[in-house]
Amino acid sequence: MAIKITDECINCGACEPECPNNAIYEGGVEWALADGTTVKGSYTLMNGSSLDANQKNAPVSDDAYFIVSDKCTECQGFHEEPQCAAVCPVDCCIPDEMYRETVEALLEKKAHLHA
Repeated sequence: MAIKITDECINCGACEPECPNNAIYEGGVEWALADGTTVKGSYTLMNGSSLDANQKNAPVSDDAYFIVSDKCTECQGFHEEPQCAAVCPVDCCIPDEMYRETVEALLEKKAHLHA
């Protein structure tokens, strides 16, 4: 399952540089699937919709750091544990129950993001 950042976030920014998928953004910042990945062209999101990898998308949050679930692999294939959670001083990076994924699915997502 993807990781999410809760309302307890203090906006310290410790998590953002640790993400190998560039899935973490500062509040209010537009995001794109191509940011920090090798994705090009059309990409199918977890909800079944498609978008262009370079398309700039509205921020998930305007006030606090956020994680783009479609880019989060829980650091599978990179590290033994999610690095955002490992460095968060207030433990606000937690599993997102809305996006339950197996290790195999997370590794497949990683392969698509970093072909």
